[in-house]
Amino acid sequence: RMAAAPPSYCFVSFPPCSKDGLVVFGKNSARPRDEVQEVVYFAAASHDPGSKVECTYIEIEQVPKTHAVVLSRPSWLWGAEMGANEHGVCVANEAIVTREPASESEALLGMDLVRLGLERGATAKEALDVIVALLEEHGQGGNYYEDGSSCHTFQSAFLIVDRNEAWILETSGKYWAAEKITEGVKCICNQLSLTTKIDAEHPELRNYVRSQGWWNGDSDFNFSEVFSLADDHLACCSGRESLEKQGGDISAQAMIDVLRDKDSGVCVDSESFLTTASIVSVLPQDPSFPCVHYFTGTPDPSRSIFKPFIFVDDVKLVPKVQSPSFGNDDPAKKIPRFQEKPDRRHELYKAHEWARSLHENDQDKGQKLMRIMLDLEKQGLEAMEDILTRTEILDPDEVVDLFYDCVDTELKFFK
Repeated sequence: RMAAAPPSYCFVSFPPCSKDGLVVFGKNSARPRDEVQEVVYFAAASHDPGSKVECTYIEIEQVPKTHAVVLSRPSWLWGAEMGANEHGVCVANEAIVTREPASESEALLGMDLVRLGLERGATAKEALDVIVALLEEHGQGGNYYEDGSSCHTFQSAFLIVDRNEAWILETSGKYWAAEKITEGVKCICNQLSLTTKIDAEHPELRNYVRSQGWWNGDSDFNFSEVFSLADDHLACCSGRESLEKQGGDISAQAMIDVLRDKDSGVCVDSESFLTTASIVSVLPQDPSFPCVHYFTGTPDPSRSIFKPFIFVDDVKLVPKVQSPSFGNDDPAKKIPRFQEKPDRRHELYKAHEWARSLHENDQDKGQKLMRIMLDLEKQGLEAMEDILTRTEILDPDEVVDLFYDCVDTELKFFK
């Protein structure tokens, strides 16, 4: 039995489809409905030779230097669903199902590879190289969900973006293929999308699939056709049309609108899955401007607001969107795992639950609150647009508290 992969959506848009020379990236993270996502920042760091890093399930060699990263992650694991680093690299992953069953034995999760790529890669291509090297060395596997009763395993796909280019990386076990993108609008979701345009691949990929009898070597090599189960590699992307309709005008706001759209299916709200967190990043192609990353930190983007984050030194940490830490007592760290589920809700998550129940019990009040919240979001978007269009260099002091203040203001409105 192969469980359906959660239907997350990731997007990237390049000029001239997006405006003002901006690369725009976005992702909705569809996960089990009750899972909490937190937004966490880790400063750049130097590490002693020979030191190790404890990922979700396994320990691997650490590198001498890791970049500063901001991540949106299910709070029980080490890695991330999506995030960015100080060099303007963004990575998001998708759980996918291929004709090869994903391994249940504990290795790296696709989500660990998101964080490792961001911590170790200063460009999109570097992050891709990091991910495939680690895949080769350690493999991928282990439970994708905090569930003690059954093991849910998937293969991984990634959208890796920087100011100049994007890579779509799709994997099955340690085998992989990737396509480079520098124009237009691209969407990836929970199924394979690479066909015959492959710009990089595992050196043994074609030999491997021939040995499995999945490809005879005579026809064009089509990655999705070779690796998909039956015929489920369809054009998955309902959100792409709405982005393309924007003409050359895709902005952070346009990406947010697409992520909020429930009718298209991009904003998932089903019996098993919910969009538990969302991200939108704006990467100016001109490196003298800063990248801006917007996070919700809360479920359902149609009821959440996107709050901006900019990398500067000594950026202020935001404990109110961080889940409580249980250290070594965490049931996710003990074997057998997940024997109980601790309360991982952070302060902003709890405030949102309250707002949701308000909306359900008193629609007028709920809608009024949402209008106030959207107005707050709009102020943030306009302030960021100002930063990205002015001529003088950004003063770091101006944005060191940016994300902190936005979360704080949001909480005040709920109170």
